[in-house]
Amino acid sequence: MESKGHYDHPRRRRRSGMTTTTHSSSSSSASREPSSSSSSSLPNSKSQPNPTTRARPSNPNLSNNINISHQDNSTVPHPENTNTQQQEEQDGEEDMSRSSSLVGTCPFMCPVEERLQRERVRDLSVFERLNGSYGKTSPSLAVKKFCRTISTRTIQASDVRPLPVLEETLSYLLNLLDSDEHPFEVVHDFIFDRTRSIRQDLSMQNIINTRVIQMFEKMVKFHVISHHKLRRCSGSLNISSMHHLNMEQLMKVLTSLYHLYEANRKLQSIYENEAEFRSLYVLLHLSSDSKPAGEPLSLWFRHPSPILKSKEMCFARRVLSRYYRFGNYKRFIHITATEASYLQYCMVEPYINEVRALAVSCINYGGYKLYPYPLEDLSKLLMMKESDMDSFCRDCGLETSTDEVGKNFLPTKQTSFSRPKGGVNYCLVGSEFV
Repeated sequence: MESKGHYDHPRRRRRSGMTTTTHSSSSSSASREPSSSSSSSLPNSKSQPNPTTRARPSNPNLSNNINISHQDNSTVPHPENTNTQQQEEQDGEEDMSRSSSLVGTCPFMCPVEERLQRERVRDLSVFERLNGSYGKTSPSLAVKKFCRTISTRTIQASDVRPLPVLEETLSYLLNLLDSDEHPFEVVHDFIFDRTRSIRQDLSMQNIINTRVIQMFEKMVKFHVISHHKLRRCSGSLNISSMHHLNMEQLMKVLTSLYHLYEANRKLQSIYENEAEFRSLYVLLHLSSDSKPAGEPLSLWFRHPSPILKSKEMCFARRVLSRYYRFGNYKRFIHITATEASYLQYCMVEPYINEVRALAVSCINYGGYKLYPYPLEDLSKLLMMKESDMDSFCRDCGLETSTDEVGKNFLPTKQTSFSRPKGGVNYCLVGSEFV
């Protein structure tokens, strides 16, 4: 760190007539986007790129987000002041934007060269093996893998799938969700990777039309259903990691979907499923451990009025603001069972047992010791089967009792209460999604 005695103040340089040359990231930006007026007045001031400089590889995260800043500058304005790290990310975006004229020509779900190479190294998923062979596949089975390090400067059109092929590939992948031949975590892992590859091909071609919106809605649905089903998987040690990565990609796909909505919006119109998919972002804030990395929730209420007044958004706002955060367990459980859509239920379901545990805690500590609480009434309050209610009380470290006529009760004022960790996801009686 330089001492104050050696600091050369800008005013001192101007008085002494000294000139300095500053090397910053903004110079590269200026060379990429020269002003037409400045070029005419100063024809020799235009900086020339260094022919020996190699292109930076594209940002791997860009494959997960549609880049619309080059399509609609009013939607995503270019920042005027950036630091070095932001400039490097913009260089990666420039690399992706140069592909705006790229139109894929690959007619298969997997390019021929990649398919042959993966056959040679036996890099085939269980879903891609022809007759179970580790080294043989076919065009109807092989699906292009996601590549983390890829540059659009060197990519060939024959390696990129056009939109119709990408739509067919996505439909093929999502049909595998109904497969019972393999555990869900195996199915999820395959679709997880191949849908990232689909988004990568879309990004390289800068396709942002309404057909892409429908594709992204389907991919969001896949990640939400995976969020729901992975919680029920217990046969693999990697479930926790898979669940974390799935939530990470869910947030990225949602963000890209919201950008697509804005890029294709006409006046104040909204898309058919937009309100429901907007509500999922609100429900992501139910978690007390971490918050989504997108916009603050307070900024979300600037959306068009039809979205804010929709039943999907009203449900999400009531669940989060009125019931969950204030501990109104009765209303939280009832509204989830009666008003949630399937995707909303998948997002809320992990928190139902948390709210039930809060209810059991309140009844245990707030009840009279001489008057045990009937399990029949408690099971109706929390919308559970009575047998499940008995098991859930034991998960909370509480004992139950039975009277002489066979009725079950929860003795109150027990000091052994503890919040259940993990455990069974008990069904929600009255919900159509159980």
